[in-house]
Amino acid sequence: MSKVNSVLFVCLGNICRSPTAEAVFRGLLSERGLSIGCDSAGTSAYHEGEGPDRRARLAGERRGLDFSGIRARGVTDEDFERFDLILAADKANLRDLRARCPAHHQYKLALMLSFLEEGEQEVPDPYYGGDDGFEQVLDLLQQSCEGLLSQIAK
Repeated sequence: MSKVNSVLFVCLGNICRSPTAEAVFRGLLSERGLSIGCDSAGTSAYHEGEGPDRRARLAGERRGLDFSGIRARGVTDEDFERFDLILAADKANLRDLRARCPAHHQYKLALMLSFLEEGEQEVPDPYYGGDDGFEQVLDLLQQSCEGLLSQIAK
């Protein structure tokens, strides 16, 4: 993996999965004393300006995550230039990013769970489910973000 100085996490509405990934990643960076830029966005702008879903925030805060400053926004054309790595929550979001991303930046796109050793490929959307879905998302993102940092360190 080439040098990664910035990561963008992307889901559909940018209120559940991608802000959770951003908070998890920021927490890991802080624990390890690392400085890598990160942000989150959605392939849609349905929730522009809103904070993370209350259930996602509460689940993350119980684990010590900080969601301060995270507000929903849509992916912009500048994001493809600005970020070294753009990680989609699922295959539908990855497909939407591929359709929009300039050819010379396609190499930056991957799935968020690409850094798990095995198991899930897509982060399930917990929005319409119960609280346990948010816990599952946290577990998956924690493991994958740790794997991502291991890859970056190599």
